[in-house]
Amino acid sequence: MHLSDDFSFLGFRIQWRRQRGTAKWYLYTFIDDRPIRALKAKIRALTRRTSQPDPGYVLTRLGQVMHAWASYFRHAVAKNLFSMLDNFAWWRVIRTLRTRHRCRWKDVHRQFTTPTGRWLPITLGETELRKIAAIPVTRYRYRGSKIPSPWAAAVTA
Repeated sequence: MHLSDDFSFLGFRIQWRRQRGTAKWYLYTFIDDRPIRALKAKIRALTRRTSQPDPGYVLTRLGQVMHAWASYFRHAVAKNLFSMLDNFAWWRVIRTLRTRHRCRWKDVHRQFTTPTGRWLPITLGETELRKIAAIPVTRYRYRGSKIPSPWAAAVTA
């Protein structure tokens, strides 16, 4: 097995790849497909159109589940994936609200946009559907010689 052949570990897919536009090779960590499918299944379970839980509870629970998931995977190459999952959850909530309130797209557009046409976040009471794309993706920074050597301290003492 070679590092260019990806392997999965704790929900991450790790692969040795060439950086786009350069000749340098780096070790990249991506999110594996299985955790993405599991999160989408949880979002689908919370936003079933025929179920009748309180919409405020649904938004709160969605925020908890999605933010915990994104906090775990924030060290991977995941910024575009977070945006895609935000979009997926937004559409699921909108479809649930449309079915629940028997309203048309025109009514949804009127309720969740400003007069200039800018989309507002989905809020029900004081509960808001929070975006996971706002979570900063932090990557490992190479520290090299900045890491103190434990042997240098023992020699000087």
